[in-house]
Amino acid sequence: MTVTALLDGPGAEVLAAACAEFRPGNELQLVEKLRRQYDATLVTAAVTQASLRHRAVAKFGSDAERMYFTPDGLEQATRTTVATHRASRLATTIPGARVVDLGCGIGGDLVTAARAGLRVTGVERDPETAATARANLSALGLPGDVLVGDAESTDLTPYDVVFADPARRADGRRVFDHNAYSPPWSFVTSLLERTACVKVAPGIPHNAIPDGVEAEWISDAGEVKEAALWSGLLCTGISRRATLLPGGATVTDAPDADSGPVGQYIYEPDGAVVRAGLVTAVAAAVHGWLLDPRIAYVTAAKYVATPLASSYEVLEELPYKEKALRSWVRTHDIGTLEIKKRGVDLDPAQLRKKLAPKGSQQATLIVTRIGRDAVAYSCRRVTTTLPVA
Repeated sequence: MTVTALLDGPGAEVLAAACAEFRPGNELQLVEKLRRQYDATLVTAAVTQASLRHRAVAKFGSDAERMYFTPDGLEQATRTTVATHRASRLATTIPGARVVDLGCGIGGDLVTAARAGLRVTGVERDPETAATARANLSALGLPGDVLVGDAESTDLTPYDVVFADPARRADGRRVFDHNAYSPPWSFVTSLLERTACVKVAPGIPHNAIPDGVEAEWISDAGEVKEAALWSGLLCTGISRRATLLPGGATVTDAPDADSGPVGQYIYEPDGAVVRAGLVTAVAAAVHGWLLDPRIAYVTAAKYVATPLASSYEVLEELPYKEKALRSWVRTHDIGTLEIKKRGVDLDPAQLRKKLAPKGSQQATLIVTRIGRDAVAYSCRRVTTTLPVA
């Protein structure tokens, strides 16, 4: 049963009923109830769709209540905040551009691009997924077209910009090697010879990015979501950029930084900053230095608020030994223990279990490597509300 069966007639009616009564965990009861009035196949499709809409709120907000999804399509769709950032950048650079989205999936990027005033066409080889993307544009009242076809055989001459989000899954498993993308990496690099934006995994090796292409690592609420490769008219001449959503802070320059002993504060750079290789920009922002030239921790004598990093006040340096750390936990009555680590082989969950915090206080333990030695710092997380950029 495809999405098209739910767009009108009895399908739309049962979908409305399913969405009105859906609650997580009541799927079986809801199916049983609706089957007394509607076709069993339609009911199964409608309850599945209601469940997908519920899950989709985390990515699509209130739009999810009107959109249509497939399980794989929802899993692979871009979060709206990130897609909106990309669409805004594209529309600002080339207003009203004709954009083709190769492998558009359920159309999440088409939606944000159309809302940004871009003229969109999606290409999707799976007919059911293409129908879902087409239905989403229609449900949200947005212009655009979706064609059933193969990305590699699409005629690109009518379009100003090509957008592509290569598939990074094979046999249901996530693919980390860019050479295993579909369409293949050779096709992706050919797209980047023109004006294009390609979404790739944030772990893309820097040396795999073609010359003359800008790579932008993007995080949302502290979680690294993707890298976007910008080429042609969309490239600003910068090679690496980190952008932190929702505030929109961005950094492009990595000045030299010294390393030295721990100061009063430790700064943990946002993951997008780390992936982009711009950790020293944090050192410059807080007038600090690196704890170790190979480790992505910055330290400073004074506190400086920055959107580029989380901040911790150093309370005490501790030996990295289980017995000493257990004593520290007991002495300070610690019950809630956050453990951060870089450059050391440890599982924070296992260490927390060994330390057995059972008290009433909370603390942060930062474990890292300086030179050849592992060290630990008792810290207090600094919480500061920064103005939105």
